[in-house]
Amino acid sequence: MDRERADLSIDELTWNTDGLIPVIAQQHDTGEVLMLAWMDREALRRTLEQDRAWYWSRSRRSYWMKGETSGAVQDVVDVRYDCDADALLLLVDQQGTGACHTGERTCFYRRIEAAPEGAAQEVPTTMTDAADTTPGEQLSLGTVLEELYAVLEQRLRDKPEDSYTVKLLTGPQDKLLKKIAEEAGEVIIAARDRDHDQTRYEIADLLYHLLVVMVREGVEPGDLAAELAGRRR
Repeated sequence: MDRERADLSIDELTWNTDGLIPVIAQQHDTGEVLMLAWMDREALRRTLEQDRAWYWSRSRRSYWMKGETSGAVQDVVDVRYDCDADALLLLVDQQGTGACHTGERTCFYRRIEAAPEGAAQEVPTTMTDAADTTPGEQLSLGTVLEELYAVLEQRLRDKPEDSYTVKLLTGPQDKLLKKIAEEAGEVIIAARDRDHDQTRYEIADLLYHLLVVMVREGVEPGDLAAELAGRRR
């Protein structure tokens, strides 16, 4: 890494109240934005010393080197900071399958589509009377899972381009099964760390991938409900 133009020391950067700074990782030769993560002083020091991207996990409260287990490491070409010195740009050479844990090349693979002008915004019927209910009554997990299952079936029928879900539904089975094992491991780590918010997040990821398996293998929600009900009896 060329450090001849280093203008600030690590301590002169503008760190937030938690001692962290946001970092954008970008492919050095194409300009492709790969991911957003966080560093503290030690993670940045390791990155500069090893020319490999190191980050700080806010949920796990630990350091992690990108691609340490997957092989999708980020070889650091240059480290830059913005005009306020409160954000970093990491120019990297991304190795392996890509930067995103979903298997995509970049974490920014989805788009927000603007609604047609004048179109009314749809509100789920389960949320319309939310003001008159307690938080636990606003949504039914069973209803949400059934609705998500229906969406996944629609993805399988329509096969939209660049859809992560379609790739899981129609691609190699091993990739999907590997994702389930990975997400189950994330649940275990978050639960072990007693991180309520992260545990909830990881369980949702795991349930999504399990529903993908159900659609792919033709296991319907009613089939699963019957199986669970039989075990209860």
